[in-house]
Amino acid sequence: MSTSSLVLFNKPYAVQSQFRDDSNNNHTTLSEYITDKSLRVAGRLDATSEGLLILTDDGRVNKAITHPPKANAGRKQGKTYLVQVEGIPTSEQLSKLQKGVILKDGKTLPAEIKHVSKDELPMPLWQRDPPIRERKSVPDSWLILTIYEGKNRQVRRMTAHVGLPCLRLIRWSVAGFELSDLAVGEFVRIHLDSERCKQLGITQ
Repeated sequence: MSTSSLVLFNKPYAVQSQFRDDSNNNHTTLSEYITDKSLRVAGRLDATSEGLLILTDDGRVNKAITHPPKANAGRKQGKTYLVQVEGIPTSEQLSKLQKGVILKDGKTLPAEIKHVSKDELPMPLWQRDPPIRERKSVPDSWLILTIYEGKNRQVRRMTAHVGLPCLRLIRWSVAGFELSDLAVGEFVRIHLDSERCKQLGITQ
């Protein structure tokens, strides 16, 4: 097997996770940042979400990252998000998110969740453009949430379900790959060694 590689991209707000704008709305796409059209997105982010987007030209890498545990030899590839929500979460709300909530397309798998202060986030945050809406009469909070599946707009739906509307959503890590100090709109190409391929369940 030739050496596999992937691209880690810090996707800005309002950028679609695709190279073509199929909506004819002149939305910003990946083509404004990345020219290698052989790459495919491994786990999309909706346009209003920010942070780590992984692209690869290796189908096995894509499958290892995007498929749920049962379709990936039981290996859980977690996705961790920094979630700014409206309100102060209660222990009951956090417990519901951790155990799983029932959405229209089924119950979510158990998740890992932690209520943190902004200073406790794993990275300094950039100023979003446009900035989030703020209501002086309503406080906001930050959560670090790790999920092991990929339902459509899952994190936003989960927090809304327990009464914590999502204000800002940043994906911090996927399958052990982290955003680290990658600036908004920047990307880096990573070559996968045998140990990383093994962790992803890929046989060389």
